[in-house]
Amino acid sequence: MPKTPAPSAKPKNAKPAADPGGADIGGESPQKASLPPADAAISHVYGETQGSGGETHQTAQGEVAVLTTQHGIPVADDQNSLKQGPRGPTLLEDAHFREKIFHFDHERIPERVVHARGYGAHGYFELTDSLADVSRADVFQRVGERTPAFVRFSTVAGSKGSPDLARDVRGFAVKLYTQQGNWDLVGNNIPVFFIQDAIKFPDLIHAAKPEPDRDFPQAQTAHDNFWDFISLTPESMHMVMWIMSDRTIPRSLRTIEGFGVHTFRLLDAEGKSTFVKFHWKPKAGLQSVAWNEAVKINGADPDFHRRDLWDAINSGDFPQWELGVQLFDDDFADSFDFDVLDPTKIIPEELVPVRIVGRLVLDRVVDNFFAETEQVAFLTHNVPPGIDFSNDPLLQGRNFSYLDTQLKRLGGPNFTHLPINAPKCPMGNFQQDGHMAMRNPKGRANYEPNSWGPTAGGPREDPVRGFTSYAEAADGPKQRVRSESFADHYSQARQFFTSQAPIEQKHIGDALVFELSKVERPDIRSRIVSHLRNIDETLSATVADGLGIDLPEPAQAARPTIMDLPPSDALSIAKNGPGSFEGRKLGILLTDGADAALFKALIGAVDKAGAVYEVIAPKIAGATLSDGTSVAAKHKVDGGPSVLFDAVAVLVSDAGAALLAGDAAAKDFVTDAFAHCKFIGLSKEAQLLFEKAGIADDLDEACLPLATAKDANAFVAACGALRHWPREMAVDLDAK
Repeated sequence: MPKTPAPSAKPKNAKPAADPGGADIGGESPQKASLPPADAAISHVYGETQGSGGETHQTAQGEVAVLTTQHGIPVADDQNSLKQGPRGPTLLEDAHFREKIFHFDHERIPERVVHARGYGAHGYFELTDSLADVSRADVFQRVGERTPAFVRFSTVAGSKGSPDLARDVRGFAVKLYTQQGNWDLVGNNIPVFFIQDAIKFPDLIHAAKPEPDRDFPQAQTAHDNFWDFISLTPESMHMVMWIMSDRTIPRSLRTIEGFGVHTFRLLDAEGKSTFVKFHWKPKAGLQSVAWNEAVKINGADPDFHRRDLWDAINSGDFPQWELGVQLFDDDFADSFDFDVLDPTKIIPEELVPVRIVGRLVLDRVVDNFFAETEQVAFLTHNVPPGIDFSNDPLLQGRNFSYLDTQLKRLGGPNFTHLPINAPKCPMGNFQQDGHMAMRNPKGRANYEPNSWGPTAGGPREDPVRGFTSYAEAADGPKQRVRSESFADHYSQARQFFTSQAPIEQKHIGDALVFELSKVERPDIRSRIVSHLRNIDETLSATVADGLGIDLPEPAQAARPTIMDLPPSDALSIAKNGPGSFEGRKLGILLTDGADAALFKALIGAVDKAGAVYEVIAPKIAGATLSDGTSVAAKHKVDGGPSVLFDAVAVLVSDAGAALLAGDAAAKDFVTDAFAHCKFIGLSKEAQLLFEKAGIADDLDEACLPLATAKDANAFVAACGALRHWPREMAVDLDAK
């Protein structure tokens, strides 16, 4: 098997607004709209409603048309897929779900319906701790063995042309080319999801995408449709806390976590099952940006994340993640406060520690973006023997949906013939022909069983080495139902919020106010705040005040919020930062005549810290230092704003400071860096620029003077904290 080389080094009693759609907004699970009797809905009087095929159906004024399939069959339940028992597997005979997801999967060509904006790289997975005790999967057997990998990062809601720094979930999809076939761990940088049942996925994405009558906003959820759906879907409130946090505006793809989201199973050689949740933890630590900063990055460089990953790999600074697993048995699953099959829930690391078993290294960029990143096909059902699925209804639906999606996107059933999708292990089957077949089985036999013998007869099944499913008993009535164990929608949302540092809690409140301020309907805003009251009263009051509305009554909850779940430090970015400036970027604003010794000391300190720097100058040709040394510039001042850097330094001469003090872009450079709470180093000559920018009197302990080599080392060391958040609390109106 191919091996990958090692890398080089206000009032409280206001009533909630009425729901114009007739839906129950009280938080019961599941949510259902109140539909009129079918005979009333199709009575041939008064108004008309447009059918899916262009035909019209008569309805009485004020009545709601019955939801039907594309063939006109009335739908009784559009909230739950058909299962064998409340917690059993999803059944293939569910024709409504099949049609709904089938149509959804085929809505776009050739761009992905979701995760269209993506970027990928090659690398390898190296096992560091064997899982042979709980899984027979070959990839988990031999410590030190490396398995080729391809990883695709993505945003969810935006189109291919949308900017990298949209507030959005990041897809984190890993394809491991194992000796037992491809394993696709198709996850996100957030461990939970909006919905509990895959039948609601088309509705979620329709609501999040640009509104269909106007086709905007692009790559944004700050609009009525999205928040209307969320306000009627209480199960989404945990995810809402995550997406309104800084997790959805990461500084770099290298500084995001990855999660498998669902509960999976590991199976040993005897078929014994152990539940597992998968985690990717970045070696570079977690890091995000401020919202104002994200907006400006999108304007300055909409390819910011792509460029960062490309540059890091090509410079030998290979991104790395550790693979961790949470392992637990049926006894723990039965004792846990929440259902492990519920994809809107996590298992806190304090309850089940994450065991690190390997590392993922990305060490090679693609040769061709289309052939690899765009054509790579991930399927959640791709798991090798020794890994299996749980009855998580969202996972079960994804397993059904992904294969159908690839057929539409890649033109036919032979997408596995594309090199990026082909396994790197021996394979054999009798599948033949079809659109774009690049290979066919050799010989006379193209069926099984056959009697042509071991050579001419082709491949045979292998009960010992082949994939086997966990022999789980399933019993119960055939019904569309949501398990009562999925009914707590607010407790873990509260736990996430209380686990955040104060500055992170402020950012969540700011994000909610911003998003809801873009919602035109007051009743939708009010419904969201009614849900927030079940999560945290201070947060709901903050958001209500920011929107200038009265506090509504709390939303009715299917289950009361558990108020005393302990905070989990693992859920906070601020508590899991890098601790050093390694892998980060310093922007140095430089002019002619700047102190040459100071510049050399600064870049020496940057290099020693394992970081990089880029020079910004009045002209792209660069600057000539005090000793006559010429330094090339990466950016012209008006093309290299401080938002592109993790910290900044201003090294100028007196004449250079006077020149920059009259330039709006240069003043923006320092005022933005200050507003975004970055560490700033400045030579004494730079004082004039800060005075003209209006912040000279506000400089704090994170604005460090630079005069000597010792100052340079101290400054770069201080930059390891990345942000000086107390500054935001002093200068932001929303913090006062």
